[in-house]
Amino acid sequence: MKNCRHGKITTLQPAWSESGIVQAGFTTRNGGSSRPPYNSLNLGQNTDDANHNIEANRATLTRTFGLPPHQLLTVHQVHGTDILILDEPNPDVSHFQKVESDAIITNQKNIMIGVLVADCYPVLLFDPVKEVSAVIHVGWRGAAAGLIGRTVAAMTAHFGSRPVDLKAAIGAGIGAHKYAVDRPVRDAFREGSGNWETISNETSLGEWLLDLKKSCQLQLESAEIPEQNIESASECTCCHRELFFSYRRDNGQTGRQIGFILLSDPTDTPK
Repeated sequence: MKNCRHGKITTLQPAWSESGIVQAGFTTRNGGSSRPPYNSLNLGQNTDDANHNIEANRATLTRTFGLPPHQLLTVHQVHGTDILILDEPNPDVSHFQKVESDAIITNQKNIMIGVLVADCYPVLLFDPVKEVSAVIHVGWRGAAAGLIGRTVAAMTAHFGSRPVDLKAAIGAGIGAHKYAVDRPVRDAFREGSGNWETISNETSLGEWLLDLKKSCQLQLESAEIPEQNIESASECTCCHRELFFSYRRDNGQTGRQIGFILLSDPTDTPK
């Protein structure tokens, strides 16, 4: 994962980004308009930051990549398993912000799809053969429910993607050393996606440290995406205050960064 500067903002980008039609990455918290504690590139609407700051920040992001603000597609994330599939042209995707979903798949060009995070993991998928992209919001509920595998299956069913062709990237999230969880979380994994013993470490009676990034990695591999096609950021959002928002570190008073993908059509000028 490389650190890239685009004007005022910086992103972490996988090696397969900016190759051909795809641009993809993960924003840091820097380069925006918001004031503390949301300083500065807060992209999340469900915060107490001033709306005009959030809109300015979202415009900064999209215009950096040559798009108008209304072509940034985010949804109302609820830690569920619903997947939004966009397979038809849409002149304004801003109305999807109220749709409850935790993953987005599209084959549409000149639309930036994204998931908002502040400790949860943003996961990106790209199919260079079918020209399809996906973004996934992975908290412990989504991981336990196998949302990554569900998204890969939806790409296969709806667009004919083959897992062996997919490129994947796991963005920055909370590290296992900072993420203590309790029995309900353990039970959800045991009843759902599994691998509990592999992704957890019991530190005291009824408390475990959970490695969400490892869970994402294992689920991508379980979905038959080749290991060499998977990249991941090394940073912990909780530890790097200078780079990332963190819900746990800041007791909920914080902003959101985004994991995004943009498929571009070089023959079409964005409106």
